[in-house]
Amino acid sequence: MPKEVGRKVIASNRRARHDYSILDTYEAGVVLVGTEVKSLRDGKASLTDAFATVDDGEIFLRGLHIAEYAQGTWTNHAPRRTRKLLLHRGEIEKLIGKTKEGGVSLVPLSLYFKDGKVKVELALAKGKKAYDKRQSLAKRDAEREVAKAMGRAVKGKYRR
Repeated sequence: MPKEVGRKVIASNRRARHDYSILDTYEAGVVLVGTEVKSLRDGKASLTDAFATVDDGEIFLRGLHIAEYAQGTWTNHAPRRTRKLLLHRGEIEKLIGKTKEGGVSLVPLSLYFKDGKVKVELALAKGKKAYDKRQSLAKRDAEREVAKAMGRAVKGKYRR
């Protein structure tokens, strides 16, 4: 069986980029059991309510939903169990220091396979206020309008 190469996204948390301003991102491995990996290969995961916490010098992913494996038996996993994340000691120390400052959260952005191993993209994020969300929506709409106008101008369909 050939070894997998590349990156295959399983689930992404698009809402996180709307609700938080991303300060920094980290790639972490995830400790899983066999039926979880099989369920992930079927693409059955949700990062909707997921977040990471620091407990006793280790980082854990909570709220990640991985559906039970359909062909699993009594060995099946609990769908929302707490999963340990694998990071280098220096990265863990840095994250512990940043999260202790306050106002900063650890939010998973995406879950993916990288060279056959399950990884999570973890973001150090600060929550946006309602007016920040409105500003980012207005900015995105303005950029979209500019892109439309540029496209029309290139095609020669622009009228004043």
